Amino acid sequence: MQIQTHTDNHINGDQTLRNYVEEAVEHALGRFEDRITRVEVFLAEEHSQDKFHGDDDKRCVMEVRMRGLKPVSVRHHDSSVKESFEGASMKMQQLIEKTLGKLAKRPDTVSVVAE
Repeated sequence: MQIQTHTDNHINGDQTLRNYVEEAVEHALGRFEDRITRVEVFLAEEHSQDKFHGDDDKRCVMEVRMRGLKPVSVRHHDSSVKESFEGASMKMQQLIEKTLGKLAKRPDTVSVVAE
């Protein structure tokens, strides 16, 4: 599972942040590791041009590419980079569970065991 972190020029995308994102993604999505090929995390500050910064001006967009499926993505806004990332991680975990659960219920993906 390849993990890439991208930041805008208002977020310090140093090695500490990259290490944190990588460890957190592996912890949150590690059980799906055999299905996931790549995770991309985009962190940005939305209202950086404005004089007034709102409470939820940090944005995290997370995109996951799974083998044989179209990429899926989630977005979360919060007051800090860490909270926006953690919110997106939780949403992605739920989305992957839902997506794989639906696939498991499809009759064309169920394997038949000979008795």
